[in-house]
Parts: sequence; structure tokens; C-alpha cells
Amino acid sequence: MAQIAVIERKCIACGVCAQSCPFGAIDLKDGKPEMNAACRVCGICVKACPEKAILKLETRTASVDKTKWKDILVFAECGRAGLHPVSLELIGKARELCKAVPGFKVHALLIGNKVDAAARELLHHGIEKAIVYDDESLSFFRADAYAACAEDCIKLLHPSVVLFGATSLGRSLAPRLSTRFHTGLTADCTRLELRENTDLVQIRPAFGGNIMAQIITTNTRPQFATVRYKVMDAGERLAEASGEIVRRSIPKAALESPVVPIAATALPPKKTISDAEIIVAGGRGLAKESDLELVKRLAAALHGEWAVSRPLVEKGWAPANRQIGLSGRTVKPKLIITCGISGAIQFTACMNGSEHIIAINTDKDAPIFETAHVGVVGDLYEIVPELCQRLEADGHAAL
Repeated sequence: MAQIAVIERKCIACGVCAQSCPFGAIDLKDGKPEMNAACRVCGICVKACPEKAILKLETRTASVDKTKWKDILVFAECGRAGLHPVSLELIGKARELCKAVPGFKVHALLIGNKVDAAARELLHHGIEKAIVYDDESLSFFRADAYAACAEDCIKLLHPSVVLFGATSLGRSLAPRLSTRFHTGLTADCTRLELRENTDLVQIRPAFGGNIMAQIITTNTRPQFATVRYKVMDAGERLAEASGEIVRRSIPKAALESPVVPIAATALPPKKTISDAEIIVAGGRGLAKESDLELVKRLAAALHGEWAVSRPLVEKGWAPANRQIGLSGRTVKPKLIITCGISGAIQFTACMNGSEHIIAINTDKDAPIFETAHVGVVGDLYEIVPELCQRLEADGHAAL
């Protein structure tokens, strides 16, 4: 782990370091530099300092005893509608990962108020323990209170891996916990693998989606990761319940939270493209905005939803909630038809779990054909209208 240090006796308070920093990460106090949270430890200030008063220090974190950390803990997010589906997907994946390390079990963490039904449901998904924090003060999500409960659970179980859904709640809670335990966190993973030495291989697109990075946390525990909804497969629900429910007292830190909830307004339930079983998606191959009607028409003929890739959102042709991709939604329909989409990693990583993928593109070398189950090399302006006519004539949604 690297950090920037200032040798005060050498510093002449010239301010050159602050002027050279591209991130605005150096504050001058009485002319002396102090690094703030924006520091990327890039070392530009080290080279710029005329007095060599700034150093870049490299430190190595001592490895923990990995044998003292075992099992996988899944944060089971629960709202008014019950368990979030991503939690069951993560439990299913965690059970699969445990096969790589003999003796590893899956546990679930449940925080909220009146969550008995959710706790009992978790026992039908093959977990060993459901650790429950149930209190009226946890009716609302408060990051500090939930973090205090989760910290207590982690100190109780010492899990090697902790998984969160990449929901608004999960993305708020996971970083707080990784900071408390001084360990790593990988966000928005699309694949997970567990090595025999208990290192979790966290796979996600990186560098603008140009590569699939494999990230491991070798020296610290637990290993934190958030995973997008619809990326993993939920395990089969077991008819017989197994495991146990362990009820924990609410930590004092959670009860002393300075955050006071005033009211909550439930948003009306709304379907998104993530819930669709059939999707038709348009991309950069569409020549003009009005041509998006072709995509919508085919989607309607199939009784499905329409979606787009990022370029069309950036052009203002479609709202962001219709976008498939890393900066949009992850989908896993039974059928997806892509029209004029080249297939960049940012897009394919968020739809390649679909049961049937049909791609239409004029470029026979388009990356999308590596992902598609059926590839059609041709002009979408000829193919899509023909498909629409046949489906509309038949009066049903069968290809």
C-alpha cells in the first residue's frame, strides 16, 4: 500500500506541489502541504518538489491467518416486499463456490424489522445460519446502524467472503464495512470463482470495459464484493427447511445513530427491462432517432420490452432506464434480439446470461456474434420489418 509523506524540515512552503497536483489533492496549511482524500498517490508531486521534501512510501500489509476466516456470508436484503431476488441469486452462487473449499458453509445476514418470514424463507435455500437483527429502529435503512449490525455479525462468524447485491443499499453498506475491516472491495462483479486457498477471484469489466479484470484480495479478510442483479442464477428452493436462525442483540452503536427517520414513502411498483422475458435492443446501427420505432414495433409484436445500448442514451434518443450495460441495467431474459449493436464488453457483460441471444448486424466480424447463439449478418432495415410483418400476420409471438 502506497502513501505520500512530507519531510517538513525540507519543505520551503513554495506551493509547487499543490500547483502540480491534477486532482486538487493537496491543501496548503501555513504554506505546508497536506494530502486530502482526493490523493491518488500518483507521485506527480514527488517529481515536482524542488527540495525533494515529498516522498512516496510503499508499505506491505501483513497477511492474515486465512485459516481463521472461513465460510461465505451473504447480505440478504429485505424490504417491504420481502427478500430482494439478488439475495437468493447470491446464496445460490455462494453454495456453488463452497464446493471449491471443503468444509465451507453459507450463512445469511438479515437486518430489519419484522423479518421473521424472510428469515424462515432463507432456510429453504440451503444456508447454515441466518443471523438476524430485528428491531423497530431498523425499519428504515440507516447506513451507520446497518453497518454496526453487519460488523457485529462479521466479528461473530469471521467469514472469508461477504457478498452484497449491487443495489442502492448494498452499494452504500459494503464500502463502509470494507473500510472498517481495512480490506478490499470489488464492485459490480459479473463472475466469481473461489480458489482452494480461499482467495475469491472477483471478475468484472475494467478500463472502460476493454478488459475483464480478475481481482483478488490476498492479504486481508474478509473479501467483500457486490454483484449485479440478474448476473447469477438463484438456486432451487428446497421443500424442507434446514439450518438455524440466530437472533442477535442490536449493537449499541446502531441504537445510538444520530440519523432520525422522519417518514418513508413507498414508490409504486414498476417493472423494468431487468424483469422482461423478451427484449429487443437497438444500437448504433440505427441511422436516426425515428428508426427506433422499428425496435419498438418488433418488441410489441413479441409482447416484450425494448431497450438500447449506451450510444443511443447519450444521443438523447432513449431514457437511461432503457439502457443495457455497465452504466445501465443488467438483463437475463429468455430471448433478446440485438439490432445494430456491435457488442462491446460493457454491453455483453450485462446480457450474456440470456437464454437465447439473436444478433442482427451488417458487420460479420462484430464482437456480438461471439456472444450470440444465432447470428444474422444483414441489414436490420430489411430483416426487422420482415420479422414484424410475419409476427403481426400470425397474431402471436412465436418466431
